[in-house]
Amino acid sequence: MQSPTEKRSGIYTYNAQWPIFSLAWSVRHDKQYPRLAIASSIEDYNNKVELLRFNYDTFNFIADTCLNFNHPYAPTNLLFFPSEDTTNPDIIATSGDYLRLWEIHDDRVELKCLLNGNKVSEFNSSITSFDWAEFDMRRIATASVDTSCTIWDIEREIVDTQLVAHDKEVYDISWGGFNVFASVSGDGSIRVFDLRDKEKSTIIYENPIQDCPLLRLEWNKADPRFMATVGMDSTKVIVMDIRFPTTPLMELCKHKGSVNAISWSPRIGRQLCSVGDDSKALIWDVFRLGIQSENGTGVDPEMWYGSTDEINQVRWSPVEMDWIAIASSSKLQLLKL
Repeated sequence: MQSPTEKRSGIYTYNAQWPIFSLAWSVRHDKQYPRLAIASSIEDYNNKVELLRFNYDTFNFIADTCLNFNHPYAPTNLLFFPSEDTTNPDIIATSGDYLRLWEIHDDRVELKCLLNGNKVSEFNSSITSFDWAEFDMRRIATASVDTSCTIWDIEREIVDTQLVAHDKEVYDISWGGFNVFASVSGDGSIRVFDLRDKEKSTIIYENPIQDCPLLRLEWNKADPRFMATVGMDSTKVIVMDIRFPTTPLMELCKHKGSVNAISWSPRIGRQLCSVGDDSKALIWDVFRLGIQSENGTGVDPEMWYGSTDEINQVRWSPVEMDWIAIASSSKLQLLKL
């Protein structure tokens, strides 16, 4: 990492055997070392998911080869069961052609269930992303190219609710609180849904660039006043304060290439990390910028990291606040702030 004072911090790299697209952190504490999952992005039916542990003492990655498993098509997202309670099953969810739940055992990973939201056909529309509800862990919300948002009851393995409000493909989805989630779409809008009133949704932002999709959405779980979104081929990160819809709180504009992913810091939610085609990971103190700048335009990140490759994914550790995982090409890198 680099800052205006040229501070250097730890960068730890794991080289996979294939390009990485998706990654996730586990929140469980019963596995000795923190765990991550990475998934391949191969233009083939056969893809891979690999589980790793990271030793904070030696800074070495430990590959649990018996826990690697095959995945049909490239997973569009990965998430571990979001509970620290070790009496719960150890589960990881993946999305792609279907939503799948996998149970992790000591020596293997088994498919627990495959969830198909299409009631009239064995085929399913591609799932572009999903989010697991931390406040109600029976619920997973999925976004689909068929313009729908689906809420799953994974305990009963059934569709709880299916909503169609967007005019085009839904590309990302994020919970903001109990019964409340938001989604972004090819129609260029952020829509907020409340499951207590399923007949309507609220548009809180529309991309001013006509016919330009919004691809990424991250609701700040620690401070749900804020959410961030990114448009297609955009070098900007748009930060919204949902109390003041339609007008961005700030636009973070220091990337020199398209922004590919964003991740809020856990627990406090002051900071946001964005990564992009310019091979940069930029860390913004959104709380400070919101006070100091009228709209964030022209402000500098608090810290940045430069890679040799385009960075396509980022996930802030939900347990250790000073660790961030990024993926670029076939490299997983952990950044120590």
